[in-house]
Amino acid sequence: MKLLIPLIFLFLIMNTNAQLVYPVAKKVPQTDDYFGTKVTDPYRWLEDDKSDETKAWVAAENNVTFSYLDKIPYRNKFKTAIEKVFNYPKYSAPFRNNEWYYFYKNDGLQNQSVLYRQKGLNGKTELVIDPNLLSKDGTTRMTTFVPSKNGKYAVIGLSEGGSDWQTYKVRDMASGKDLADKLDWVKISGAAWKDDGFYYSRYPAPAQGQSALSIKNENHQVWFHKVNSLQENDVLLYEDKNNLQRFHTAATSEDERFLYLTISDRGKGFDGNALYVMDLIAADKKFVPIVKDVSNDEYNIVENTADHFLIMTNQNAPNKKIVAVSIKNPDIKNAVTLIGEQKEPLQNAATGGGKLFVDYLKDVSTKTFVYNLKGKLLSEVKYPALGNGGNIGGYKDDKTLFYVFTSFTVPPTIYKYDVATGKSEIFRAPEVNFAPAKYDTKQIFYTSKDGTKIPMFIVAKKGVKMDGNNVTLLYGYGGFNINLEAGFSATLIPFLDAGGVYAQANLRGGGEYGEAWHQAGMLFNKQNVFDDFISAGEYLIKEKYTNAGKLALRGGSNGGLLVGAVINQRPDLARVAIPQVGVMDMLRFHKFTIGWNWIADYGSSESNEKSFKNLYAFSPLHNVKQQANYPSVMVTTADHDDRVVPAHSFKYIATMQENNAGKNPLLIRIDTNSGHGASNTKKNIESIADIYSFIFYEMGVVPGLP
Repeated sequence: MKLLIPLIFLFLIMNTNAQLVYPVAKKVPQTDDYFGTKVTDPYRWLEDDKSDETKAWVAAENNVTFSYLDKIPYRNKFKTAIEKVFNYPKYSAPFRNNEWYYFYKNDGLQNQSVLYRQKGLNGKTELVIDPNLLSKDGTTRMTTFVPSKNGKYAVIGLSEGGSDWQTYKVRDMASGKDLADKLDWVKISGAAWKDDGFYYSRYPAPAQGQSALSIKNENHQVWFHKVNSLQENDVLLYEDKNNLQRFHTAATSEDERFLYLTISDRGKGFDGNALYVMDLIAADKKFVPIVKDVSNDEYNIVENTADHFLIMTNQNAPNKKIVAVSIKNPDIKNAVTLIGEQKEPLQNAATGGGKLFVDYLKDVSTKTFVYNLKGKLLSEVKYPALGNGGNIGGYKDDKTLFYVFTSFTVPPTIYKYDVATGKSEIFRAPEVNFAPAKYDTKQIFYTSKDGTKIPMFIVAKKGVKMDGNNVTLLYGYGGFNINLEAGFSATLIPFLDAGGVYAQANLRGGGEYGEAWHQAGMLFNKQNVFDDFISAGEYLIKEKYTNAGKLALRGGSNGGLLVGAVINQRPDLARVAIPQVGVMDMLRFHKFTIGWNWIADYGSSESNEKSFKNLYAFSPLHNVKQQANYPSVMVTTADHDDRVVPAHSFKYIATMQENNAGKNPLLIRIDTNSGHGASNTKKNIESIADIYSFIFYEMGVVPGLP
């Protein structure tokens, strides 16, 4: 095998018009039959991330990419500028456990945020755990920290190299030392405490030596672990071998009386969940269905009162509502509406201090209302501006709660909320070297192809002339009911300071206007998302923010699919495209790791001919145009991405390079020891600096950086 590897690179794609020479991936005959349509897949061997051939191809591609980036004269200037503005203390909102308040802090450029605690809000701060000490390169992340109700123990979840897989450990909070407990193969899980143990979710251990990118992620199980015991002694509480692609997650009520089991089945196309409850103090402990069957309706437990379970649901309410179900007869059919569906979509509901806090989204800005536990409106939490807030909650006996407010030009500011008076005051203001008055943010509504009005935020430094000649970065996502809200990013500031304009479009497929907005961009309506993004670019050009030679498109994950599909359909729209960790093979995405979970949004190429044809029509990999003049493209992915496996990006860029007809570079930047997102601060800064540098360089613009 080793003697064959160099043969892959004996032949190079040569084009007299091309600026670059790319390593050629070998083509292996592979044809699949989808309902009578023959589809070739010559680069399927790149799906094997552990093969020597794939590793050699990755190294060769990275050599081309980083050699190209190395010649950009202001690449280090962007990195230095990002480091400078990013280097300020960052805090999370505190959360209470008995007399202790816990919070995360990053001094500025630490690879991972550090967990601290203090007794009371004015007590002496002490270190709990510093993840930066857990690996030499700072890529081990702490994904979970859940203290037991009595504060004696805490579950600590760790992830290595950006992987979604977690290892759970248990810490004795008095001594600060980890116990011998070690729980492996944890994914899609919480830690739900009950006395001296906790419930969690995991998959069975895979075959020895199997790559994390090739594990099927089937048979999601709920287990109970008793502190100071081995994982092999854990008690299996729930599994469903007849439905191997279901998720099963557990949570306990604040009083630890009830155990909730949520079951979803997105692999079969269902967008909602079933919901069961077990009374842990009952003589006969068994799961009782609140919602027996999985459907497209969502049901999320908010809290329990003395007599009722409070549930947030979109059953017969696309914008969601909150209902109460009797504890004595917990059947959703007997639910009573506490807070009815509103015009604005309900985003989140939580309790704290005996109150119910409900977040709505009005034109992509948060509005939070306070109710009593019987659904009576008491007040509104007043935010300082249009932006992103909410997620207020805590324990029933809390008198003080905390929340974070942010917008594009308001760095994350932590507020302290007094439950008794309903008043908020700043608890901790950010120390970032940033002057909001120097920047403008506005929200506009543009018209998409079918006449739908789409909101978009536009941010720029004051004084930038909108003369149709600005470097402009358009970002989008459009899927999975996920919102793109107005939030501050320190890494964006150098782009704006360099003279760039940033635009963020709230495409259909997200949840900005409720479930109807989501459905308008999923399954057979997916083309709407691409049309919305194309229309956003056309609006920016028409309104003289930029022109086609100065427009860049960027999106990640589902947004990577978005960028890939759009440049296939409109290669003339933009000068640069940055598809990051994208879902590029729409015919086989469900075959990798947890990809089957996306069938509810995308459909499946194997379910029926209609679904296949829909996916085949926009799949970025399968619609690369031969001899097309594509914009400058830099695909980004990472070797440890076990959510959207790098094979998507590998096969896609190999196909693009094979069919290259223009002079623009078609590159792939493959990060190491990183995952679906950057695994540490250093890698994040390097990646963003490379993206900004590539954009300006390809447009022939020297950024206005010191």
